Amino acid sequence: MTKSSSLKSEDKQLTSSIPEELDPFRMPDHIAVIMDGNGRWAKAKGLPRSVGHSAGVDALKNTLRLCSDWGVGALTVYAFSTENWSRPLEEVGFLMTLFKRVLKKELQTLRAQQVRISFLGDLVKLPNELQDLIIQATELTSGNTGIKFNVCTNYGGRRELVNAAKNLAIRSLNGELDPSLIDENIFAAELLTANEVDPDLLIRTSGERRISNFLLWQLAYSEIYITETLWPDFDRNSLLHALSDYQSRCRRFGGLNQISPKEEDFQS
Repeated sequence: MTKSSSLKSEDKQLTSSIPEELDPFRMPDHIAVIMDGNGRWAKAKGLPRSVGHSAGVDALKNTLRLCSDWGVGALTVYAFSTENWSRPLEEVGFLMTLFKRVLKKELQTLRAQQVRISFLGDLVKLPNELQDLIIQATELTSGNTGIKFNVCTNYGGRRELVNAAKNLAIRSLNGELDPSLIDENIFAAELLTANEVDPDLLIRTSGERRISNFLLWQLAYSEIYITETLWPDFDRNSLLHALSDYQSRCRRFGGLNQISPKEEDFQS
């Protein structure tokens, strides 16, 4: 049976929105993005860094919409790291204000588009008003059935791993868990991404070649795509190039060549 003849009606509707350059059966379920280059984009134009961050929001909105339209199940973005507090106070303050403004403005759109938003990180250190907005956004979109949108805010991969180890140690000391039974699944259940699939693809903009303390556990077998494009300039063609590159790769996970699970489902 061919792929096309085995498509269900709902699958036909989904694949009709995917660019013809892409194989609908090899789309990633989960994309992670390090959105880098806002400041450099602004500097190159002789503008304040704040303008670059605002332009980066527009790029993020566009990327989220495209991922949703093209059938990507989850998008996780690195919005603010635990190390970003060391930036100038003025820039940090602007970013916190920007987060609040965007959440207030976009929440109803996210609900209408069936986006499920969640925030990963040490959220108690954020301004109280922003914390309240995060809770509101998470609750109001929790029942949505569309793309899962994870915003890593005050997030650090090492801190996440340390906290997971602490939690397992406490459970063991309390007699709730036999340490000898701890395996990868039990450990992963203590992470902020518990019950979510790991990213298939990591995209990093601005040409930097490092993962910057982002999803250290979850990216173990992710394909990595690096582009010189600065984040505010990341558009439809940029995402298309990233996905085309992803689909050209053979994901073996340490073993032999294997068929994409999505493609295998339609072969019989």
